[in-house]
Amino acid sequence: MRFHKLMLLSFPVLIASLWVVAAEKGNVAKGKEVFSRCAGCHGDAGQGREAFGKMLGITMPQLGSKDVQSLDDATIRKIILEGKGKMKPVHLTDQETSDVIAFLRTLKK
Repeated sequence: MRFHKLMLLSFPVLIASLWVVAAEKGNVAKGKEVFSRCAGCHGDAGQGREAFGKMLGITMPQLGSKDVQSLDDATIRKIILEGKGKMKPVHLTDQETSDVIAFLRTLKK
């Protein structure tokens, strides 16, 4: 009887945990849509806008490059949300950020 009570109490926690994990998994199509806001600097396919980079005095990293793709998701998330160098922080929800990361992973060369 005690086991059944434990199971009944544990089940909602398990379901909530699965929901959180599912929410963090990115959707590539939605990520591409959100990334369109970033294309002004990073290009439609993450290739970087050379003229924009020159204007800022920087080299735009190609987002499909080995250097960028070797970064773990947590590092990419931090760069998106906090900015890096001349890149300003981007204000996205957790889900939007996960979606953008999922899209960025499709750019791998």
